[in-house]
Amino acid sequence: MKAKVFLTGATGVIGRRVVPLLVAAGHQVTAVGRSAEKRAQLERQGARALAVDLFDAAAASAAVRGSDVVINLATHIPPSSRVWWPGAWRQNSRVRREVSANLAAAVRQTGAGRLIQESFAPIYADGGERWLDETAPVAPARYNRTVLDAETAAARVGGVVLRFAFFYGPDADFSQDAMGMVRRGWAPVFGSPEAYFSSIHHDDAAAAVVAALDLPAGIYNVADDRPVPRREFAGAIAVALGVKPPRFLPRWLGKLAGSLGETLSRSQRIANGKLRSAGWAPQYPSVVEGWRAVIKDVAAGAQPKDG
Repeated sequence: MKAKVFLTGATGVIGRRVVPLLVAAGHQVTAVGRSAEKRAQLERQGARALAVDLFDAAAASAAVRGSDVVINLATHIPPSSRVWWPGAWRQNSRVRREVSANLAAAVRQTGAGRLIQESFAPIYADGGERWLDETAPVAPARYNRTVLDAETAAARVGGVVLRFAFFYGPDADFSQDAMGMVRRGWAPVFGSPEAYFSSIHHDDAAAAVVAALDLPAGIYNVADDRPVPRREFAGAIAVALGVKPPRFLPRWLGKLAGSLGETLSRSQRIANGKLRSAGWAPQYPSVVEGWRAVIKDVAAGAQPKDG
């Protein structure tokens, strides 16, 4: 069924992939752009672009009116150079807490049929070698506890929550930084080399968002098929770059990095079976294939962009 879709976060690393997929599928897309330049970009992709203050509940409701589906990918992730700064995640927390609540209220008030809400799979507690499905215990850290506020807002209107694993792709500064670390001989992750790390390529994440238009309400993990130990994760990047396997950082650095470092040190073998059973499948089953594609794209000229 063709739908009228209202999309936030449309110019982020996932959103800018979602827009052309929705348009190609015949959906009518209205997307939010913060600047005139970004709105022009969205129009070129075939969307109707709006400037909306999503922190204003009345403005959000007015913008959503007439939509069949609301997709909330809005975040304010700090650049990798600032993630460790005090207060760096404050604006992202506000987006997750206030914007998610405003859009859920807008869905309820306007009768929009569906809310799809982005979320973060690494809120799961350390699971060791166990597979973690959507019922596994969660333990959000101080910097990302508002993830659950966003999920709760979506649940109030029978929404679909997509818990994304760690993103990677050719056009994100975090991925560029990871490649730089491996070139310098260091693994770009905290924690034990034997702990599990779950990832999702940007392209596969975008495909999951589009698939969510047809999903029953609930929570879905969006991760590749084969989470790998951190040693294999770092090694896959090294192989794709043609360099030696990197050394791992001392584990005490993860503790020194506070709640973010603690989250990044967890062992999380995240299962994607629920979403796979609904018909979605990743193009890149593991980081082995995915990072090979990333480095090929970077060599072809892909550049990191902010959200």
